[in-house]
Amino acid sequence: MSHRKFLISAAILALPATPALAQTENSAPAQRSAGLSDDFHDDDMIIVTAPYVDQLDLLAGTSALSGDQLAEDLRGQIGDSLTGLPGVSSTSFSPGSSRPVLRGFQGPRVRVLTDGIGSLDASNTSVDHAVTIDPLTAQRVEILRGPAVLLFGGDAIGGAVNVIDKRIPRDIPDDAVHLDAIGGYGSAANDWSIAGSIDVPLTPKLVIHADGSFRDTSDVRVPGYVLAPALRAEVLADAAEELDEGHLEEAAELTDAANQSGRVPNTGSRTQTAGAGIAYIDDGGNLGFSVSYYDTDYGVPARPGAGHAHGDPGAVEEEEGPVTIGLEQIRADLRGGVNIGGFFEALNFRAGYSDYEHTEFEGDEIGTVFSVSGIEARAELVQADHDGWRGVIGTQILARDFNAIGAEAFVPKNSIESWAFFTVQEVDLGDIELEGALRFDQTTLSANSINFDSTFNTVSGAFGLAYAPDDTPFKIGANISRSERAPSAEELLSNGPHIATQAFEIGDPDFTSEKSWGGELYARWDSDDVQLSATAYTNFFNDYIFEAETGAEEDGLPVFQYFQRDATYYGFEASASAVVARFGSFDLIADGVADYVRAQIDNGGGAVPRIPPLRLLGGLKAHSDNLDLRAEVEWSGSQKKVAAFETPTEGFTMVNATAAWRPFGKDGGITLLASANNIFDVNARRHASFTKDYVPLSGRDIRISAKFSF
Repeated sequence: MSHRKFLISAAILALPATPALAQTENSAPAQRSAGLSDDFHDDDMIIVTAPYVDQLDLLAGTSALSGDQLAEDLRGQIGDSLTGLPGVSSTSFSPGSSRPVLRGFQGPRVRVLTDGIGSLDASNTSVDHAVTIDPLTAQRVEILRGPAVLLFGGDAIGGAVNVIDKRIPRDIPDDAVHLDAIGGYGSAANDWSIAGSIDVPLTPKLVIHADGSFRDTSDVRVPGYVLAPALRAEVLADAAEELDEGHLEEAAELTDAANQSGRVPNTGSRTQTAGAGIAYIDDGGNLGFSVSYYDTDYGVPARPGAGHAHGDPGAVEEEEGPVTIGLEQIRADLRGGVNIGGFFEALNFRAGYSDYEHTEFEGDEIGTVFSVSGIEARAELVQADHDGWRGVIGTQILARDFNAIGAEAFVPKNSIESWAFFTVQEVDLGDIELEGALRFDQTTLSANSINFDSTFNTVSGAFGLAYAPDDTPFKIGANISRSERAPSAEELLSNGPHIATQAFEIGDPDFTSEKSWGGELYARWDSDDVQLSATAYTNFFNDYIFEAETGAEEDGLPVFQYFQRDATYYGFEASASAVVARFGSFDLIADGVADYVRAQIDNGGGAVPRIPPLRLLGGLKAHSDNLDLRAEVEWSGSQKKVAAFETPTEGFTMVNATAAWRPFGKDGGITLLASANNIFDVNARRHASFTKDYVPLSGRDIRISAKFSF
């Protein structure tokens, strides 16, 4: 199907939403706000992803960040902003590029969404590619795990991260002008950031919005040596070998790299964004449109020794200078809905279009240019509640063109076109709740330059049973799912050197769809003073696709190849929060997070690469309307269950502290925040990161920020 046909399909889907201009979030009438809620990091609960249910129990691992907590955890990339949540780690490739890791899954198995629509960038193509979502402009971030995430894509086996902003306004402010702003500084990377937005009601039913952000960082400071001990010893051995062979310049360069300390070279970044939106809102609902621009330039840290292949005439030459990436995205979004009454109470619509390009520079020379253009749209018919039975039926389309131009274009030009049908149904039988979900995807991937054309038909489904006694805050349940995922273009078609990741990557065009059975058991307790949640899960994969180092070299680079084998994942995640004492106006709250995942290739194939280890986090917080004080300890175990050619990772313990002061109370519109992260300046590395051995986490980082809403 051509892009023209996809665009016509999207237009047809949009037509029913146009006349009545109904509300997107749910079928209730749109409400005017008493002033407008804080555009950046609102504390109010806003569930956009699943408006048709009050609490979707199939999403057994749902968690979220908003308000002061999101402001305290803000980093340049969304992956590094979420690591305090249960079951969440990060790829941490560099400060300029980091995607979330959920339950040990990363890449195409984790969807990163903007208000329910994909980010439409190249971040799932390779770990060095940034996510084009600025956490500075986020109002709320939802982490969605469990079987029902298949509603947002059959490939989202690990889960989804949904970032909610208000570029398309959701309500009309009573004020003539509403302003929001946030700004801050972090010491570890000399990190300066600022963001602001304005909302203006033009009429009682029409509101416009504009926002912008800017962030500038330097090379990140780290304690001790930059290189992990094993890699440092390897580089020093290479230096000694070069010296013995009389290559003095190479030996000195390698020795300097091994002794690098204090800061990670080439990890600075500069990011700027701008956006504008307009929405028509009345008692029947809304229709809105927005445009946005994302621009970032960031360094890609080099693995010491890469490019040194002295005496090997087939090796790649040493690059002209440090590798940097310059990235731009222009995006347009549409959201609408209509209340229709009857069996279906509402029709909701969401669409996004993106024009994306990034250039990998080697010094001042252009290396490879990656471009992505695409459109994604979805429509949902929301069923009215009929004696406890409710649900949603929807469809989704995606069209994406990808191209890479340059000597190191490791993936050929390709196109992806897909459409999907999905439904989720819920029946409330009193103490018992039943839920089911079903999704069908048809995905066609073509690369004309190599005569590749393949279509994958995948079916995914889930069923859940929950027991929730009346008048108690307790719930226990189980979910079972069957998921299928079409291989990505990178998994199928990669074949060449990739200078940014310093690897020669090889795919396999004969891969079939990945299949898995999954199960979850969960329990929750949610009362005024105590919140507990625990989930145990497992996934059994047939034809699991993964990338692993082979030990071979091609063009002087280590070969990373995609394989397809059976695999097994299992693990747990838990969180707890309880008011343990009250004194004066303060509540003393103890909280904790624990998560663990084990993944292995079946039939003696060893560990799946880059799986996070056991992690425990505990904190104590004194909370009042005006002041919050919190201290926490995070312990991460060592990871010694590693794949072939993968290095173990030592554990670490970090101590952090934060303070938030609201001088005019919780509704006063001003919050001043301060935090000290990694107070004891420990050397720490994330095992989920490709670059962990030469890009440690930042050292002691003192951060201050201020948030305003008027």
